[in-house]
Parts: sequence; C-alpha cells; structure tokens
Amino acid sequence: MCRSIKTLRPPVLPEEATEEEIRAAALQYVRKVSGFRAPAAHNREVFDRAVDAIAEATADLLDGLEIRGAAPHRAAG
Repeated sequence: MCRSIKTLRPPVLPEEATEEEIRAAALQYVRKVSGFRAPAAHNREVFDRAVDAIAEATADLLDGLEIRGAAPHRAAG
C-alpha cells in the first residue's frame, strides 16, 4: 500500500473527507500503480481518467460506509 495514502474515514479523520483529500488519495494510488509520478503527454488523458474514476469510487465508498457508534460520515446526495 502506498504510504502517502491516509485513512479517510472516522474516527481516523475527525471530519468528513474533502474532495481534495479524496482526489489526493486517488492520485497517489494511480501514481503507485502506474509507476509514473507525472505521465508523459500521450498518457495524460488515461492517467487523469483513472484518477477521476478512483476518486469517484472512493467518495462512493465513504458515502456508503456505516461506522458503528458514529454518525454517517458524508451527507447522502
């Protein structure tokens, strides 16, 4: 696991994860899996699409998690 990716759910994160935190985690994941810190121009589009898809999946995951003894992490929407 990439050490730069932090846990984004309570109680580890005291407040709701921001879009920026979710996107940063997605970016770190794509960098780790692809092996590119910054992709070449011919790979930029697929790299950015992967970051977007992972950020969306992460937000969906956080929206759906039920943490015992805690209020819902994110507002349903």
